[in-house]
Amino acid sequence: MNTRNPLLAIALACSTTVCFASSAEKNSEALQGYSPAANSQQPSKVYWGDSHLHTGLSLDAGLFGNTLTPDDAYRFARGEQINSSTNIPVKLSRPLDWLIVTDHTDLMGIAADIKEGTKNILAEPKGKEYHEAFQKGGKAAGEAAFDLIMNFSQMTLPEAFVRDYSPGSKVFGAVWTDIVNASEKYNEPGLFTAFIGFEWTSVPKGFNLHRNVILRDSAKQALQMQPPTTQAPSGSTDPVTLWAWLENYEKTTGGSAFAFAHNGNLSNGWMFPTTSTYHGNTVDKNYVELRAKWEPHYEITQIKGDGEAHPYLSPDDEFADYETWDVGNLDISDLKKPEMYKGEYAREALKQGLLLEKKFGTNPYKFGVGGATDSHTALATADEDNYFGKAVNAEPSSERVNHPFVKNDNGSFEGYKLVASGYTGIWAHENTREALFDAMQRKETYATTGPRMTVRFFGGWGYQDKDVFANDPAAIGYKKGVPMGGDITKGKGKAPSFMVYATKDPISGNLDRIQIIKGWLDKKGKLHEKVYDVVVSDDREIDKNGRCKTPVGSTVDLETATWSNSIGDTYLASVWTDPDFNKKESAFYYARVLEIPTPRWVLYDKVRLGAEIPPEAELVGQERAYTSPIWYTP
Repeated sequence: MNTRNPLLAIALACSTTVCFASSAEKNSEALQGYSPAANSQQPSKVYWGDSHLHTGLSLDAGLFGNTLTPDDAYRFARGEQINSSTNIPVKLSRPLDWLIVTDHTDLMGIAADIKEGTKNILAEPKGKEYHEAFQKGGKAAGEAAFDLIMNFSQMTLPEAFVRDYSPGSKVFGAVWTDIVNASEKYNEPGLFTAFIGFEWTSVPKGFNLHRNVILRDSAKQALQMQPPTTQAPSGSTDPVTLWAWLENYEKTTGGSAFAFAHNGNLSNGWMFPTTSTYHGNTVDKNYVELRAKWEPHYEITQIKGDGEAHPYLSPDDEFADYETWDVGNLDISDLKKPEMYKGEYAREALKQGLLLEKKFGTNPYKFGVGGATDSHTALATADEDNYFGKAVNAEPSSERVNHPFVKNDNGSFEGYKLVASGYTGIWAHENTREALFDAMQRKETYATTGPRMTVRFFGGWGYQDKDVFANDPAAIGYKKGVPMGGDITKGKGKAPSFMVYATKDPISGNLDRIQIIKGWLDKKGKLHEKVYDVVVSDDREIDKNGRCKTPVGSTVDLETATWSNSIGDTYLASVWTDPDFNKKESAFYYARVLEIPTPRWVLYDKVRLGAEIPPEAELVGQERAYTSPIWYTP
């Protein structure tokens, strides 16, 4: 027989509640941290994007036939299928997480007006000449576009062009507003980040000193000021003036911004000066402090060549000669000389930064790294099998491999030398402008030449071998040390240790090896570098000098443009301690992750389109990732 006792039930309920309440009070501090992810700001995901992309609003892109808009660029980056400017259906294999449309600020709006033949364009003899050439189309239009761009790089443009398409003009302001509004339209915090940005296109006499600028902000701040240009009299090619604009922007708007340079390989030694700049400024305490403040990031790889290292500077590094462009400056008006290399490549700049820091107390070349396409097609694709070229005239066709990017009496950059690169991976706790910007500023980023391998790199004094195999090695990485882009100082251990691990891109090649590259300044003031293989695939051996000289091999079929992941590993991990550490010597360390060999876009063109490939063209390459460095300061 069932009976009920309401009073007993109430009493039991109350006593249980009191018990739980008492327990909660005793453990309130522990309970606040019970859910590991709650309130966590620890970067837990890598977000992929392109930090350098041009639409038809850019002078050169528009002149060479780009008909796509920032809207098209964002739709494509978010994973939509669109048609290219040559009417080819195109879609990314996977959406990106973020994008910066960085149209050139110089002469914004002029390309459309030349084609239309507006009154002010036709009033200028050169403008009328260009308009008539575009009316004819074909070769005439191409030659007119090239002539205008060469005049731009040599700073010989008609004054009327600069006057009518500079900050303060009606056309310039309208184009900038369109760029900002498109970014606002496609920015969805948590889903997709559309940054507001632009390219400041300094190229005095063909020496590439370009910088891209990224804003942390919304239209509210961005529309308070128009971006700077480089053509006189309203603009300047001196980076110091760009830094002054950035400072003024932050003071005026209350916003945040920074710049990052690219293609030092086409600067003929002027990108990373150590004594004086191209513009005659002395590299002094003021210069190094300004550059360190406003340029915390560097674009290390892109479509116009890889900028990590050069075999002339790093003869002991068999992987340094990768997608190398070393004929001359951007328009090949000045040929390359060996003494120029040290002012062009990231690894050497990182080394020179140690020397400048010792001299001035600030390291101007203490930058994080990223990759980008610099595509002028509005298509942010860095995949070898989905390569849409540098510009519209290099979109898929059987002839593009033999169509030079630049050619004159001094030499050429051949079409087959263009690179299907690259992307930036950003470690952040959420996909918002603020979180991604802050991560770039603290240098928790890495570059890839296209594949989306996942890479972590930490440095500290207490890592153990078991840490890299823990269920959450990143948590240990942050607890015991610093991530990529961080700084370590004197610690309890005899030498710093580094935890590095990488997982292959699911649709790309397996991993060959992970290397750590060290650069340091000895007590005599001499700079050094060394490459260490810290973990390699397929049970190959690393010798006593820290190198694995056994190649991973290749499975690429040159007849079908296919490969097999029967070599290499899907995951590599290691804890490595510097065997040559000297606590009195400043140093930096970064990781380089290499894939097994896979086909370049050129081989895909041969197989798919029947392209006739010159014998000197590379058909196979080893895609890679570069992390931002970790610095040690005594």
